[in-house]
Amino acid sequence: VQLQASGGGLVQAGGSLRLSCVASGRIFRAYALGWFRQAPGKEREFVAAISRGGGSTYYADSVKGRFTISRDNDKNTVYLQMNSLKPEDTAVYYCAARAGVVVTFTGGYDYWGQGTLVTVSS
Repeated sequence: VQLQASGGGLVQAGGSLRLSCVASGRIFRAYALGWFRQAPGKEREFVAAISRGGGSTYYADSVKGRFTISRDNDKNTVYLQMNSLKPEDTAVYYCAARAGVVVTFTGGYDYWGQGTLVTVSS
């Protein structure tokens, strides 16, 4: 599976962005998908994840109520809608995929996109 993330950019605090991640390769619907982020000088952390069918979603406490993960299995795409952005959301955002059930830890994912930078100004 190859993943290509896009949609990052510069936004003011309180603004919104939508990240997209297109997958190519094997059967998209067989993979659970996640979004992670890494801020400068920090470890990569979990943001959100979605099950293969899209019926189950999981969020980090820091983004719950502000971010929404979704997927379109016909378009081989996973999205991360980010609202009410804060400066502390500034990071490189990565999409990731794993065969099987959804998990929320970094080491559980086998395939990673290249990352897209989100910068939130105060």
